[in-house]
Amino acid sequence: MTEDEKFMKEALRQAKKAMRLDEVPIGCVIVHDGKIIARGYNRRNTDKNTLAHAEMIAIRKASKRYGDWRLEDCTLYVTLEPCQMCAGAIVQCRMGRVVIGAMNPKAGCAGSVLNLLQMEAFNHQVPTDRGVLGEVCSEMLSDYFRGLRARKRLEKQRDTAES
Repeated sequence: MTEDEKFMKEALRQAKKAMRLDEVPIGCVIVHDGKIIARGYNRRNTDKNTLAHAEMIAIRKASKRYGDWRLEDCTLYVTLEPCQMCAGAIVQCRMGRVVIGAMNPKAGCAGSVLNLLQMEAFNHQVPTDRGVLGEVCSEMLSDYFRGLRARKRLEKQRDTAES
């Protein structure tokens, strides 16, 4: 097992925490000198906060623990390609590197829809590796959404039967 796989497994553990809260299962860890300094998982519905994405939570914790808003010597591991907000925060904190599990062709901003992490016009570009444990990350998300759709169908059937 590579270092990247080891830390992506830790990000997957965080994603499982989100799933237990019935949140979209996305997890993130930030590593410095081979040690995890911050963890995060999606909490948007739980916290009723648009900003409560796994990456945003982990970046905030890492900055506090690291003692600086610049995270140039850190690597961020995330189970799903970051959105535009998270990709922007990753660039703004000068993250040293990003490792992504599954890509997000509908909303990803690290190579799918846009690549905000490596735009030459910005003052910082983030080296990025994609597809680390990608199948596992993708399967977790697919399973979650499959279950969500099934629950919604059952609720709709129950509501129709009660009417």
